[in-house]
Amino acid sequence: MFVGHFAVALGAKRAVPRVSLGALVAAAILLDLIWPVLLLAGVEHVRIDPGNTAFTHLAFDHYPWSHSLLTTMVWGSAAAALMLARGRARTAAVVVGLAVVSHWVLDFVTHRPDLPLWPGGALAGAGLWNSIPATFIVEGLLFVGAVEMYRRAFPARDGIGRWAFVGLLAFTTLIWVSGPFSPPPPGVQAIVGAGLAMWLFPIWAAWIDRHRGRA
Repeated sequence: MFVGHFAVALGAKRAVPRVSLGALVAAAILLDLIWPVLLLAGVEHVRIDPGNTAFTHLAFDHYPWSHSLLTTMVWGSAAAALMLARGRARTAAVVVGLAVVSHWVLDFVTHRPDLPLWPGGALAGAGLWNSIPATFIVEGLLFVGAVEMYRRAFPARDGIGRWAFVGLLAFTTLIWVSGPFSPPPPGVQAIVGAGLAMWLFPIWAAWIDRHRGRA
């Protein structure tokens, strides 16, 4: 998934309103923030394989440290522990940890069976990406619902809160909708570059959150 992960962050904000949306976005996409770093280091591997599924040109051959269920739970526990170390309430820590783990759950729904349960273990995936219309419907409904929840609960305080939010929604939606119809990336380095650019999303979300308040 892509916008589905942002939906988790937007929805989680309702449960822990004192936690920055930036932290929640970072948690929800944490596996995808770690993944390009491991690709760059040569620890994990991806192939450009047009037609691998209807929705993506990529074959995720080896990513056990960023995307196995076991390591995802480790990453989630580490994120929760970090929240506690920073003096956050236990509820906030639990929600952040669950946001990390939600990434694997949503990826399980969309990926073909390429997600390891543990490093070197069995592979899982329900394969929603085999259907472009079904992916748009399922993930789109999740995203639209979460956006509306966040918008109503945390109205904009000023123009930045309004238009930075609109910009984030427009940009993420454009990436998501255009993905299956775009040409394959020219190489793995381009994938790494795009993945590293995702580190900007938590910063963008934190900026938005500072300009929106509780209803």
